Amino acid sequence: MIARLWRGEAMPDNAAAYQEHFNQQVYPALNALAGYRGAWLLRRDVDGRVEFLAMTMWDSVESIKAFAGDDVQRAVVEPEARAVLASFDSFARHFEVVSHPQVQGL
Repeated sequence: MIARLWRGEAMPDNAAAYQEHFNQQVYPALNALAGYRGAWLLRRDVDGRVEFLAMTMWDSVESIKAFAGDDVQRAVVEPEARAVLASFDSFARHFEVVSHPQVQGL
């Protein structure tokens, strides 16, 4: 399994709009892709901005290509997200999942 991580920042007034975009647009689009195994959107307030870290889980690099295209390092940031984010990474990082304990309460 592969974890794909991407980071973006919003001003506090736009943070809820980005979360809504992720919940209403990104999650449903991901759910339609073969090899997609789940996602988490993490949030923290830092230095007057709201930082988001999106972590998606995939079966393989090939399944990530269905989402990101042939250049799997390239970030996928839709126009609606670009409109509410103050800054964002143009790339994604990928990690092989080597341990996967159960998360209680989720």
